[in-house]
Amino acid sequence: MFKSQTFDNGLRVVTAEMPHMESVSLGVWINAGVRNEQKATNGISHMLEHLVFKGTKKRDAVRLKQDIEGRGGSFNGFTAEEFTCYLVKVLAKDVELGMDVLSDMALNPLLKEYDIAKEKQVIIEEINMYRDMPSHYIHELLTEILWPDHPLGLPLAGTVESVSSISRKDLAGYQRLFYNPANMVVAAAGNADAGKIQELSKKYFRAEKSCRHLPKPAAAFKTQSSPSAAIHYKKTEQTHVAIGIHAPHRFHPDRYVVSLLNVILGANMSSRLFQEVREKKALCYEIGSSVRRYQDAAAFVISAGVDYDKLVKSLEVILGELKKIKKTPVGGNELTRAKEYYKGQLALALEDTMSAMLWYGEKTATREKEFDVREIMNKIDSIDAGDISRVASSIFTDENLNLAVIGPVEKKKRIEEALHIR
Repeated sequence: MFKSQTFDNGLRVVTAEMPHMESVSLGVWINAGVRNEQKATNGISHMLEHLVFKGTKKRDAVRLKQDIEGRGGSFNGFTAEEFTCYLVKVLAKDVELGMDVLSDMALNPLLKEYDIAKEKQVIIEEINMYRDMPSHYIHELLTEILWPDHPLGLPLAGTVESVSSISRKDLAGYQRLFYNPANMVVAAAGNADAGKIQELSKKYFRAEKSCRHLPKPAAAFKTQSSPSAAIHYKKTEQTHVAIGIHAPHRFHPDRYVVSLLNVILGANMSSRLFQEVREKKALCYEIGSSVRRYQDAAAFVISAGVDYDKLVKSLEVILGELKKIKKTPVGGNELTRAKEYYKGQLALALEDTMSAMLWYGEKTATREKEFDVREIMNKIDSIDAGDISRVASSIFTDENLNLAVIGPVEKKKRIEEALHIR
């Protein structure tokens, strides 16, 4: 059972009661991510996420780990474009300890100069590591051309230059501004009563001051009018490709249609791209698609690793599949399989306390309104082949098309010429 409450100080609390489970997954969500950053301090959200694990006013770094892991639990954190999340999974009897540790980390980080200096070096190594991983770096290149001159186009970890320049004053100011109850969500899923979670949230977060007048992030306007490409030469054994297509945002009425398009085209091994590009034509080992959604923007992303000599052919086949789904209605059996896959994956995810916490927490943090799983599944069932064709025709266009390539590329013009959905 799902329950939610908003306190007077603006803190939102959401609980998915799963009394048959042994564990509880807790998350503290902050509406602050790379979207809230400036170029000069790019990476500050991610750096702050690292630093809260280095110690608080109540616990040093070692005790933070021991308090949770010493009870058999686990904890972590991650930074995204529009939020940051800190999370723990503990036995039901330790739920208050989990809430205590999470609130301590989010509200009372020490941010010592010594820790900041050390963590900068760690993050710079992280940036360099991902630069050496084409399968990861390809998505940074794609993001830059999807949203140029906008925070959504910035790398989550920042750059070597921006990370090096961030000061303790910057970090403390950012933490004071965004880490306040009016900008936070406490999410819980598992063997915990909603009333208990609300009581603990009030105990550990109520005393904090709220700031309800936070700076709004810049709107993400699509300015693209023709295909765009970023081709990065690197002597690799495999050429990495990512195609990004502007799509309906998180709140758009067609978002579920795009989800089914994703399933049909590339979300699993029975998808069209996997079958056509890998199984039938043997052009790659790995290929898939996904959807990135934000409050006013989104991208349908296709990524693959191919032999350089097969790059142009692979692009032609991939884009040919996008053209095909625009022109030829999806058959009834294929559409039914896609719907069942979507619904099945959602149902299976919500059986797990951590997956459920992440699902409900993200929806609450981003202010989505739909939490009724049956209602969502009914919407999926109501989508027909005409909806698939209509949305595919609206987004799979040349002016929405972006391509990033990493590999030993010599014939850029030939690649750019292939970048069309006719």
